[in-house]
Amino acid sequence: MIRKYSNTDKSKLIQLLRQNIPEYFATSEELDFKEYLENEIEDYFIYEEDSEIIGAGGINYFPDEKIARISWDMIDPKHQGKGIGKKLTQHRINHLNDNLNVELIIVRTSQLVYKFYEKMGFELEKIEKDFWAKGFDLYQMKMDNNTKVRRS
Repeated sequence: MIRKYSNTDKSKLIQLLRQNIPEYFATSEELDFKEYLENEIEDYFIYEEDSEIIGAGGINYFPDEKIARISWDMIDPKHQGKGIGKKLTQHRINHLNDNLNVELIIVRTSQLVYKFYEKMGFELEKIEKDFWAKGFDLYQMKMDNNTKVRRS
């Protein structure tokens, strides 16, 4: 089940992030994630099975640029490769398709998972070496938002 984030999820999400360090996130990113949850969160979604948080991912909005950014995606390592990331990402794309104010969806990821977003329809826009931390490069990707109303 996918649901909206609640403040009571915070400690479990920090644990989920830690389970993905150092494979997908640098240790230094934990402080960034805490800051995000406390001050920068806009839309954030939780994937849950049997009351256990299996994955999570957010959206941040930049209305002046008509951009939304997919942010802070993570899946429990025991459940990776089971399609949960795809469901969470598609849920957010569908959520954004209903938003007339968003023309472009971007994701800022790393060399470790950019192929996943490519399969979801994102195109690579730029690469910046050691952006997140040493050995964690920025792969910025984009996708046009196919807003339902705009298409008609």
